[in-house]
This record gives sequence, C-alpha cells and structure tokens, in this order.
Amino acid sequence: MRILVTGSAGFIGFHVAKTLLERGDEVIGIDNFNDYYDPALKEARTDQIKNHDRYTLHRVDIASYDDVLRIMQETQPDVVCHLAAQAGVRYSIENPQAYVQSNMVGFVNILEAIVHVNGPRLVYASSSSVYGNNAKVPFSVEDPVDHPISMYAASKKANELMAHVYHHLYHIHCTGLRFFTVYGPWGRPDMALFRFTRAMLEGKSIDVYNHGNMERDFTFIDDIVRGTIAAIDTPLKFQVLNIGQGNPQPLMTFIETIEAALGITAQKNLLPMQPGDVARTFADTSAIERHLGYKPTTSIQEGVPRFVDWYCKYYGVVLADRSAVQEPTMV
Repeated sequence: MRILVTGSAGFIGFHVAKTLLERGDEVIGIDNFNDYYDPALKEARTDQIKNHDRYTLHRVDIASYDDVLRIMQETQPDVVCHLAAQAGVRYSIENPQAYVQSNMVGFVNILEAIVHVNGPRLVYASSSSVYGNNAKVPFSVEDPVDHPISMYAASKKANELMAHVYHHLYHIHCTGLRFFTVYGPWGRPDMALFRFTRAMLEGKSIDVYNHGNMERDFTFIDDIVRGTIAAIDTPLKFQVLNIGQGNPQPLMTFIETIEAALGITAQKNLLPMQPGDVARTFADTSAIERHLGYKPTTSIQEGVPRFVDWYCKYYGVVLADRSAVQEPTMV
C-alpha cells in the first residue's frame, strides 16, 4: 500500500514508518521537526529511514492546509496514518495555543484533504488522557469521556468528535487509537522513562509525583506498532479503540525496573500530584482484540532494559555492574 504517515520523525511515527517500509509498503512522511524537544533526535530517527527507496519525506506543518492538500493530491495515499500532534499533558497547561494549532487545526486539515482526494482510510492517534479521572477501571471505549482535565486531553477528544462528523458527512472510514503510556527505544525525552534514565545516570534525583502512588498501563512501542499496523490493514467504518498493555503497573515498580536495568538506585524526590495528571490508567483491550486481533506481549521487565540498551548506545554510556540492584517482581 501507499501510506501517508504524519509525524514520521516522532517516536511512534518513526517506528510505524520503519516497520511499513520493512514489509514492503510505500511511505510518505510528513513532519515539521519542531523544537518541543531536541530536533536532533528527530533527525537521528529520520536518518534510519530517509534513504529507503520507498520513503519520501515532506518537511511541512500540518497546520498548513495548502501543504497538506498538495501532498495528498500528489501522492494519492491508500491510508492516512495520522500520528502528528503536539504531545505532552503538562506542556498543554503552559502553552494551550500549540495544541489548538497542531491537534485541532491540523486534524481538520487532514480530514478536509482526505475529502478532496477521494477519501483514503484514516487511522489516527487519540490518547488514554481522554478518560480523565475515570473512576471505573479498566477504561472501556464504552465509557463516557466528557470530562478531560488537560488541554491535551480535550484536543484528543475533539479529534474523535471531528472524525465522527467527517465519517457521518463524507463516509470516511476512521479508526482512532487511544494510546496508553507508550515507551521504548527512540522515545521522547519528556516522558518519564527517558527523564528518569537520564537523571539517574547523571547522579541526579528524579521527581516522583503523587508520592509514587500512581499506576500506568505502560505499553511497549513494538506492541503499539503492531496494533497500529493492524488498524492500517483492517478496514473499519468507524471505531475508537484502546491500544494498551491492559496490565497497569505501580510507578514505583516501574522505577525499580529502571534501577535494575541501570544498576543504579534512584534518589527519589517525592512530590504532590501535578495539575492535569491522573492517578491511574488501565486499558480494557477487549474491543481491539475483537476488531483487530491485537494483544500486547511485552512486559516492562522486558521492555525497559531494551530502552536502556538503546539509550546507552545512542548516548555512548557504559554501564557499571548492574548486579547490585535486585530485579523487581513482575505485577
């Protein structure tokens, strides 16, 4: 297939594009390489795929409708995999305008362009953040999500609503994927695993919010890619699906897993809950199992060391003896 991947220099977008190329698809990438985090990491990801003979990169901003429409008209993709977005819950409190431009204006531009190029199917990234402080667990796609607690979450809920409008009016086939705490090699520097690893290697303390009383449904990047590509390969008229591990882990267990992988005991700075954050995420994956046959397989005990190995190789870090730190027990 010919697949347009927005955010192709981003964490998830890069991995999806790379896997599609490896299996023989043609990929058209779009990314604006913004400086929300170090653009050098985005360039380094892109270096892994830029010379592939079935990959074409367009350095444009999805907030520019003319550019988005031109690229779709020129390439006529079979599927649009829309992963570009302004990420980060906490940053959305400081700079909400960035989320309006990228996540809302950009999303409408994608939808409008699809209408004008004979309607390729759309697979797009939503987020577990839409559930807010949902008291019921696990989080089901049948649950109401009308009370987001950050601008990021609100923008992702808006994406789902806009997709429904365009499905209703123009019969675009849309599959939305609510990602749950994605981690792994080539990850984002603003995410906990990256920040904790860097701080621990530098001998600095790590900030642990809500005094560590948190749980996250950590989902390894390879599992996310498999679920995303299953959505690309499976025509569905309109669905919103959770894409997560379905096995939440305590934050302190996650930190212990990093400690074991590094051979370093973290200095923990215990802090209150941050605005916009939630205490727990937990994906009910029954819908995506039913529709796409997706089931994740990677535990944090396997996934975290794979990130640490990548981090050390990428930044040239040589680890000391790791045996001093005990392996955590899997939950």
